Amino acid sequence: MKGWRVADGYTIGEVLNQLKEDFEDITISKIRFLESEGLIYPDRTDSGYRKFIDDDVDRLRFILTAQRDHYLPLKVIREQLDRLDAGEVPGQEAAEGGSGYPMPQSSGPQALVGSVPSDGVGGATAGADAGAVPSGGLDEQPTPAPMGVRELCEASGLEPGEVKALREFGVLGTGDDGWFDGEDVVAARAAKELLRLGLEPRHLRMYRQFVEREQALFEQLVTPLLRQRNPEARRQATRQLEQLSQLTGSLKSALLSRALRNRVHGSPERP
Repeated sequence: MKGWRVADGYTIGEVLNQLKEDFEDITISKIRFLESEGLIYPDRTDSGYRKFIDDDVDRLRFILTAQRDHYLPLKVIREQLDRLDAGEVPGQEAAEGGSGYPMPQSSGPQALVGSVPSDGVGGATAGADAGAVPSGGLDEQPTPAPMGVRELCEASGLEPGEVKALREFGVLGTGDDGWFDGEDVVAARAAKELLRLGLEPRHLRMYRQFVEREQALFEQLVTPLLRQRNPEARRQATRQLEQLSQLTGSLKSALLSRALRNRVHGSPERP
């Protein structure tokens, strides 16, 4: 999918104007960040200025759509782009008349966010996987490339002060090394939307507390397997934890949907 470099092209400001209507949070610094991450590679003029062609703009649309609509971390987006560059098509083809890039393919991290229908109080299946382990499973490690506050802000759209508050409340950057990884990007993008809807960082602390309580409960169930210290027992423990995560995520979604629906429409009459 890499296009030929030509003398004429778009400046970074012109690219920003093309994307701004569809991606309100896009900034010049974010475009530069994506370039520094090796996801786009605009040409340079003799004077050192970036020059983008249509293929670069299409590639940016693919990346931004993957982040906004599918909550994919940069590692997964990079893998999909590598497959595109190799001539593969990892996702659904773009609509007729669209760019040469297909629609981004949903992946495990999307399950961490779930989806809510437009009325906000959908059926029990809405967001059923919210809070569940990604489909890739517990065997996968977080995105290995660590990032600092600036990179996380660029990837998620959060402000540095919001990242600081979310970290203080245990929502982001809970590792001992102080860096952020791909799972933090997923959490940060979800947090950004929740803040936009009126919640505050302190409100999100309860989700961290929920996770800690569930973790403690699940650990009690699999500790006998983990004590066996053999690969098969560890695989069995992993499968059990994944099932517990998926099932409790579905249960929480169903209970919340019912409570919200009753609040909006009133409790249904029983026969």
